[in-house]
Amino acid sequence: MGTVIMHNVVSVDGFIADEHDDVGPLHEWYFSGDTPITEGGDQQYDHSGAGSGFKVSRASAEYVRSMWESIGTIVMGRNLFDLVNGWEGHPPAGDHVVVVSHRPKPEGWHPEASYHFVDDVTAAIDKARELAGQRVVAVNAGEVGGQILAAGLVDEVAMDVVPVVFGAGKRYFGGIDGQLLLEDPHVVIQGDRVLHLKFKVRRQAPRQ
Repeated sequence: MGTVIMHNVVSVDGFIADEHDDVGPLHEWYFSGDTPITEGGDQQYDHSGAGSGFKVSRASAEYVRSMWESIGTIVMGRNLFDLVNGWEGHPPAGDHVVVVSHRPKPEGWHPEASYHFVDDVTAAIDKARELAGQRVVAVNAGEVGGQILAAGLVDEVAMDVVPVVFGAGKRYFGGIDGQLLLEDPHVVIQGDRVLHLKFKVRRQAPRQ
């Protein structure tokens, strides 16, 4: 069964967007280098939104490319789905997407796309693992990601930390309540205007 990784670009004070879902300078590092993340120009959907694709530092490209290639399924919340319209049925990585939502898929929305709408975080991870097989399940951070982490369903936390302070906004861990421990980072990669970190989630000993 594949690893479940909670992942997002984040400010140094822990925000993934401002109060209006604007990511501000958080994604500027995607365009600050000279090395493409994806090879070839046959993508049907421009996830960069810039018409030129992502170009990052060589260190970031190697890290991001290997991570994207490992993903089988993305898990996202309904808010992000609505903001990006589900990337028009073309996820940036992986072959499947599970959307945690109490509302069904919009009628007629890209019927060919492997997008599955589930109203419970545990069921969402079960479905994502089934679809991903031995590949990684990538969970977008935020409210849904925080709920999945709090439920003990996340194996690793990955953060692309950008040197900016937001002060307020949408938190990486959402409204998570209580304390959770992570292991020391087993991945630390310095890119251009970004620091890539990965932590394993420390499993709590069962109470006697």
